[in-house]
Amino acid sequence: MNSSLRESLPYRAGVGVMLVNADNRIFVGQRFDSTVEAWQMPQGGIDPGEDPYTAALRELEEETGVLAKYTSLIAETPDWLSYDLPDDLLGKIWKGRYRGQRQKWYALRFHGTDADVNLLAHEAAGHAEFKAWQWASLNQLATLIVPFKRDLYTRIVAELGPRLL
Repeated sequence: MNSSLRESLPYRAGVGVMLVNADNRIFVGQRFDSTVEAWQMPQGGIDPGEDPYTAALRELEEETGVLAKYTSLIAETPDWLSYDLPDDLLGKIWKGRYRGQRQKWYALRFHGTDADVNLLAHEAAGHAEFKAWQWASLNQLATLIVPFKRDLYTRIVAELGPRLL
């Protein structure tokens, strides 16, 4: 895709969640549609008229089954962070309407147990996104994600990581 067409496309508004357990390890899931060995934190789009924090809690529940009552807000990124899709995905994801995502990220403390994570909680509604999950260290996050999101994850770790202590 030529750069002028890419530049003409907007970013999709989204949110992301760094779910942090009592051991300061971060939830990552492996997507059903992933063709590579990659793991990511929960993320998704903001519905029209939806507040970003509300969207983050909704996405967390849809993707992990974790209810908002098991979380508390630690921090959020002060600015919106963005990433661009690589050329091979541009035009395929989101019906070709977006060049990437512009996201607000939230670090949430998880007060539940592993039993409160249920990847198939919303499967009937067509929302099952992850086929597996694990707790990862802060330092692992950027190495686990797909390459085109590594810079984004490095920035998330830089901005939210120090707030976890």
